[in-house]
Amino acid sequence: MAQKKHKSSILERRKEVLESLSGLGGKIYDQLDSGSFPSITMPSRSTENIYYDPQVRQFILGDRKVKRSARNIRHVKPFTQLTWAALFSNELTSQRKTSTLRDVYYSAQAYEMTFKDQQESNNIVTDLETILGFSREDFSIFPEERSAIFGDLTIEYTVPGYEGRTMNLTSHPDGVMIGPALTSSEFVKTTADKVIAIEKGGLFTRFIEESVHKKFNALLVLTAGQAPRATRHFLRRLNAELNLPVYIFTDGDPWGMHIAMVIISGSANAAHLRELN
Repeated sequence: MAQKKHKSSILERRKEVLESLSGLGGKIYDQLDSGSFPSITMPSRSTENIYYDPQVRQFILGDRKVKRSARNIRHVKPFTQLTWAALFSNELTSQRKTSTLRDVYYSAQAYEMTFKDQQESNNIVTDLETILGFSREDFSIFPEERSAIFGDLTIEYTVPGYEGRTMNLTSHPDGVMIGPALTSSEFVKTTADKVIAIEKGGLFTRFIEESVHKKFNALLVLTAGQAPRATRHFLRRLNAELNLPVYIFTDGDPWGMHIAMVIISGSANAAHLRELN
């Protein structure tokens, strides 16, 4: 039976994120205060700077850097958008609130911060990840929920209003959605000795009906196609914190192989993050 990790792990992570955001803001402020055009240097996310590292079995970024400076007229807009995204993320994290990528795009309008479309907004959030070295989920920006988990795992919530409450993930016959509250929870105990990641919702439901979690002593995780990043991070936590091997159940076609490979080795689009897989 796995034992609970030290409860401060989630709180420490949040503290580190806030310190990184504060450090970014302080750097920009100091440059302005000295009369300089503020600038930010970050790792390049171009395809030429993405490599597969066989040691960590994941796509990672190389050593190339790019500089975004308010001195360059073409950089002023994305620099301003990035500064706003950092401010918005700091408010979310410090207030222990959450948002989605879609909501970030619409919230910007209330601050008179314009984005051409949501893809532009998403790219700015990714830039912020690259600079801070934390995933957007760490600063409280999540994708829409569509994955779920079922099995004998007791978790303890850390979100405001639910701190200290525990729940066993067999409590809901349809599985429990892998959303912000679950991804930020602490693992208390489990009797499972493996995780089965399942691509299709119909098969996930049938596995629950057939008590596969009992027959194979497993936690069942629905990826609903390509696993969202929060789900991949959750799978990694189950593996790293509870020492549970992860078995991937997908179609045996190229798309199914791609789904499995992203879970195993990460996505090239997330090469700037080391902790999703």
